[in-house]
Amino acid sequence: MKLYDMALAPNPRRVRIFLAEKGIEVPRVEVDIQKGENLAPAYLAVNPRGVVPTLVLDDGTILDESIAICRYFEALQPEPNLFGRDALEIARIEAWQRRIEFEGLFNIAAAFRNSRPAFANRAAPGAGPPTPQIPELAERGLLLARGFLDMLEARLAASPFVAGERYTVADISAIVCLDFARWVGLKAEDGHPTLAAWQQAMKARPSTAA
Repeated sequence: MKLYDMALAPNPRRVRIFLAEKGIEVPRVEVDIQKGENLAPAYLAVNPRGVVPTLVLDDGTILDESIAICRYFEALQPEPNLFGRDALEIARIEAWQRRIEFEGLFNIAAAFRNSRPAFANRAAPGAGPPTPQIPELAERGLLLARGFLDMLEARLAASPFVAGERYTVADISAIVCLDFARWVGLKAEDGHPTLAAWQQAMKARPSTAA
């Protein structure tokens, strides 16, 4: 088993934090997306989509979506449980997980990829056709991401963790999202005191440094 990773990228980091919470170690190979290593023939031979993270199982099977990889390890090692213990909790965690991805990570990524010189003609992830940057998408991403931070501030004022009373994969996605937001100039401490305090509490968990 081998995990193709990038230390700075948010989606691979989700998997690393998840594995650290589980106490699972997997050999890792660093792939530098900013330098285009994910588009090099050697990596495309591993994963033609050109995305990270990619988990290659011992039989050659490939999993290349971060949450799919996390679900795989949850099934292999159910404790500590991070995806829900009963039907209602599973649904709540999934609902928050999707909100974080669509309202948070998606919009922050749009702001980032449509504004960074390193991603000129690579505004979409992976090995698709050249994708020109659209500055208006960066502006829209920032606008929607600010609204996401407002929403998460309100949520964490009412709940100790994103999906309820305990730490789950939704919190992993949220802390990665908040740290990623700093790359586009959005900081929780700027007008979101509850969110900033929660962010610091999450960073105190050893897994967050994975």
